[in-house]
Amino acid sequence: MRTETGIPSSCSALAARFAAVRALSEALAAPLSDADATIQSMDDASPAKWHLAHTSWFFETFVLRDHLPGYRLHDDRWPYLFNSYYEAEGQRHARTRRGMLSRPSLAEVLAYRAHVTEALIDALPVLPGAALALVELGCNHEQQHQELLLTDILHHFSANPLEPALWPAAPKVPVAMPGPIGWIEGATGSIEIGHGDAGFAFDCEGPRHAVLLHPHALADRTVTNGEWAAFIADGGYRDPRLWLADGWAWVQANRIEAPLYWEQQGGVWTRFGLDGRRAIDPAAPVTHVSFYEADAYASWAGARLPTEFEWESAAAGHDPLAGNQLDRAGPVEPRPSSGGPAFFGDVWEWTGSAYRPYPGFRTAEGAVGEYNGKFMSGQFVLRGGSCATPRGHARATYRNFFYPHQRWQFTGVRLAKDL
Repeated sequence: MRTETGIPSSCSALAARFAAVRALSEALAAPLSDADATIQSMDDASPAKWHLAHTSWFFETFVLRDHLPGYRLHDDRWPYLFNSYYEAEGQRHARTRRGMLSRPSLAEVLAYRAHVTEALIDALPVLPGAALALVELGCNHEQQHQELLLTDILHHFSANPLEPALWPAAPKVPVAMPGPIGWIEGATGSIEIGHGDAGFAFDCEGPRHAVLLHPHALADRTVTNGEWAAFIADGGYRDPRLWLADGWAWVQANRIEAPLYWEQQGGVWTRFGLDGRRAIDPAAPVTHVSFYEADAYASWAGARLPTEFEWESAAAGHDPLAGNQLDRAGPVEPRPSSGGPAFFGDVWEWTGSAYRPYPGFRTAEGAVGEYNGKFMSGQFVLRGGSCATPRGHARATYRNFFYPHQRWQFTGVRLAKDL
């Protein structure tokens, strides 16, 4: 028997969560044409159509195929197309050529999603506990792809000289610039870090362990566009003394002069967003900056980036459901602070910590063990979630990670200093 929502009444809250996650992905992609959903503007980004199909492949492969006797694949050719990086699942289409997949069409991908969604909801009452845990993992995995979907669409559209808006928005009402940064003194001594609760967490968030914190303070807000414009005006992108060697080489090789999507028009800094090109809001958090830029700005400001442990310790007392995060399809952008320290939403915050395993970390058995562990090299940790992170997805222990040159995500900066 089905309820009015189409979810079997015998299913748990997991069915409702799964259905809601699936629906949000489709709502985010609803404004796209087939052509919009097919293009790939750079190797780091994937077509929207691929994101929609890959998240379905995840559920179909690791839940339905592996745990539902008699299940038949929707199309046995598609695992080759929509496997991302799981070596245990065999050969796959090259990541750099995902934009060549003009077929299947967007309509066919949406039909695939409908097939997988219905099959999984129908199967939930009979799935074993191990499969239900994979459904929970898959919901969190799809939420990660919702953010990637938005940031990749933004990059795709930025490559179009027309600079189309995904969601047109009303003109912004200027707000007052925030006051000078305040400082929050952090904990010192030995503290516990990492996930230790009963709720969901990715494997890289644990095991919980002790770390030693030295006297320090964190800024009570992130760096704003206005403050970043001052960094640019003061020659921040032209002063090698501020930059790490790799960062300076990156600036020179790529002629970096401002955050991604910033342009000067008539002497005014503008930015391109999901609502089109507009003048920057000086009071809003700066975003689309790399680790290299974040580190250089911190040097210019006479500060440093926080470690991920300092950040987690400070954020542990704050509500991860608060802040500007993704709730529904519609305009997405960082917003000026509404007052009071906030650690979640608006922009992911670069830390100075390398993405490496915690003491005692072990990868999971099977293909899903490839989810996080094999990427623990050459990347830096970001914390806090962004305006494109689905609300309820982030928590104080959450570890996002990117390479130091990457900046197409909603990445920003919170300063720290030694005391």
